[in-house]
Amino acid sequence: MRIHISICDDDPVWRGQLAAMAGRWAKSREYAIQINEFESAEEFLFKEADKGTDILLLDVEMKEMNGVELAAKVRRRNKEIQIVFVTGYLEYIQDGYEVEALHYLLKPVTHEKLCEVLERAVKKLSSQDKSLVLTVHGETVRIPLHEIRYVEVRKNYVTLHAKEEIEVRLTLQELEKNLDDSFERAGRSYIVNLRFIKRITKKEIILNDGQEIPLSRGMYDKINQAVIRYF
Repeated sequence: MRIHISICDDDPVWRGQLAAMAGRWAKSREYAIQINEFESAEEFLFKEADKGTDILLLDVEMKEMNGVELAAKVRRRNKEIQIVFVTGYLEYIQDGYEVEALHYLLKPVTHEKLCEVLERAVKKLSSQDKSLVLTVHGETVRIPLHEIRYVEVRKNYVTLHAKEEIEVRLTLQELEKNLDDSFERAGRSYIVNLRFIKRITKKEIILNDGQEIPLSRGMYDKINQAVIRYF
């Protein structure tokens, strides 16, 4: 497996330490790895580094454009890249949900914690290759799981909300067997892709595209715990 990691941090000492730890992790797992270092968000964008990056280790506090602003720009054009914020402060955690950050690493970062997060990133990257293969109106259709925002029951059909709406004659239980751990039930009629959740209230789930999904009574704690485990 080949992995491309980019490190964006205006502190050369931290860039070097993160690169060394990532290199040791890759060697222990026998992964082929490419590591690129960037001293600013502007340099990262100028070189269009998100186009080749699998995992981005991103400092939050940088001069000019900060890490949160960079992450927002990257996420708008790259849905697959795994973003890991590296920071000394906790107040940016809410911003992480906005850009679907994989994790927050608090400085000083230990080798063990970085390895744990990199393993999660690789697992997410692998899951992006998984797809549903369904028969729709007599045709075989392949739908990547990471494109599905949510699934809902409409009468005798299940509707998948991905790049387009796809309606299939299946039960929610039948479909659920073919989904991965990024999906969670939100009640009898809905399954939600956790990576698209922006906010959860007692009555509804708000996705990052503004879509509101009703949350069944008693499901609030379960969904919250699922989000915490996933991220």
